[in-house]
Amino acid sequence: MSASLKTNFLGFNYENPLMNASGVHCMSTTELDELANSKAGAFITKSSTPNDRAGNPSPRYYSVPLGSINSMGLPNKGIDYYLEYVLDRQAKYPDAGPIFFSVAGMSVDDNLNMLHKIQDSNFNGVTELNLSCPNVPGKPQVAYDFELTIEILTKVFAFFKKPLGVKLPPYFDFAHFEIMSDILNKFPLTYVNSINSVGNGLYIDVEKESVVIKPKDGFGGIGGEYVKPTALANVRAFYTRLNPSIKIIGTGGIKTGQDAFEHLLCGATMLQIGTELQKEGVSIFDRVAKELLDIMNKKGYKTIDEFRGKLNSL
Repeated sequence: MSASLKTNFLGFNYENPLMNASGVHCMSTTELDELANSKAGAFITKSSTPNDRAGNPSPRYYSVPLGSINSMGLPNKGIDYYLEYVLDRQAKYPDAGPIFFSVAGMSVDDNLNMLHKIQDSNFNGVTELNLSCPNVPGKPQVAYDFELTIEILTKVFAFFKKPLGVKLPPYFDFAHFEIMSDILNKFPLTYVNSINSVGNGLYIDVEKESVVIKPKDGFGGIGGEYVKPTALANVRAFYTRLNPSIKIIGTGGIKTGQDAFEHLLCGATMLQIGTELQKEGVSIFDRVAKELLDIMNKKGYKTIDEFRGKLNSL
């Protein structure tokens, strides 16, 4: 019997653990349909704000040899556009896997209002609250402000009763892993998604002696191969610290089946692909799935559960 990539998440068996990362190939209903019809096991919508948003001026995304740099500014078509799409799709395909829905308000009130709208709707999928976007000018992104994180999650779970995960920025200090894990363990979260891009990197075009993106004088989030070691560290750190009921979605630097295997070995349940999806298109899901199956077959694993989280220490 050959290996299987089937992945149980919230009681549903997805064909494989692969998804897009919110922000990539999910702006329009056309792109969302392409994801739904691809070999991805699941998909997530573009992070929505209360109203449509143009985002930052271009150029705001730049592909670089080992990844990408971006300062997109949350361009999206607004929560109503995506909510209408997912409600329509779940009605048409009631036996399909639950859809993931991302929200990323520009303020605490934005997020609470959007979550109220989702709670009051017939949406039966999984909501992802993006805590790794800037909140107030001059303040750090929400998940680097531990007191604000507690405040938001307390307010959210006072009324939100549907499955909810949070998307986090990368952490680099063991003290921060401990503090954030202690906070997250106090709430009935479905999952933690680690990591969003590594913030405020800088890439230089030597020929032009210039930065390569326009917003923020060229500072932007770094993704792709550059960030994989940091992503793996965050997946592992949270997997070993969070309540077992809180699953991990691993995001960052997944380009090959080996990258996917490493994230799973660190403890991830689902996997999101961003930079390489932007470069390669939806065919990447078929390729990475086949490469992951090849690795599992060579190692003699029949299921992902046989090795998930079982990273050896020296």
